[in-house]
Amino acid sequence: MQYSVSVRFSSDGQLEVIGDQIAISIKSQPERGRANKELLKKLAAHFGVSEERVRIVSGLTSRKKIVEVL
Repeated sequence: MQYSVSVRFSSDGQLEVIGDQIAISIKSQPERGRANKELLKKLAAHFGVSEERVRIVSGLTSRKKIVEVL
């Protein structure tokens, strides 16, 4: 399943799913892939899968991403 993800930087850690759209808040800054790693970890926990089953399809350097959950 593919989802369109919008990333915000905040300390509250909110995650909101509406259809195939996800809005998520993360704490990590976008340096050295830290924000992407936190994003994948949170999405894996939300969907109850391992981190290896979640990948960023497009938007590695953007706040708007396409993410695939296997």
